[in-house]
Amino acid sequence: MNENNQTGIKTVNCPTCQKIVKWQEENIFRPFCSKKCQLIDFGEWANERHVIPVKEGPEDFNLDDLGIRDSTEGEF
Repeated sequence: MNENNQTGIKTVNCPTCQKIVKWQEENIFRPFCSKKCQLIDFGEWANERHVIPVKEGPEDFNLDDLGIRDSTEGEF
């Protein structure tokens, strides 16, 4: 966040288009500059182009190893 020394208003760059955005309550799309940029970002997350890295567990992890069983198993 940057602070404009003349007005005291903080600004950020829009994560989508890098346009400077005022960080104010009136800006309902912050940190985005517009609804369009907000939706573009949402689409990136929905299409899994953006992900939060996680530490993978063992490849052979299985619920059976924990003694957990599906309650419907064996029923018709």
